[in-house]
Amino acid sequence: MIHRSILDKVGLFDESLIICEDYDLWLRILINNEIGLIDEYLLLKHGGRTDQLSCIAWGIDKFHIQSLEKILLEISCIEKKEQIVQMLLFKISIMLKGAKKHKNNVILKTYNSKLEKYKTFNYR
Repeated sequence: MIHRSILDKVGLFDESLIICEDYDLWLRILINNEIGLIDEYLLLKHGGRTDQLSCIAWGIDKFHIQSLEKILLEISCIEKKEQIVQMLLFKISIMLKGAKKHKNNVILKTYNSKLEKYKTFNYR
């Protein structure tokens, strides 16, 4: 459950994202808010169905990266920027692994460039 005032502050789903709009929303919520954990299962999640967007779109992590990059530009806290860059490096490594496996030179070039950018990212 989320109080409406938080959504008023961070906004709703980013409809420019084809998928992962929920991931993006949670990141924006977490930037300036603490969340709690209920340590019990409250729902049953079914994953891997062919009608799910994550099964239709190859490289779901490219949308995670897009969201992380967008949020990185919006925040000023260096500690949070460092955390986001660490997650970017992790997600980029996943994309590169898939691109190497599938011999996708376009993805390799794009994400190798991003990898170099974030390895030497200026947090100021």
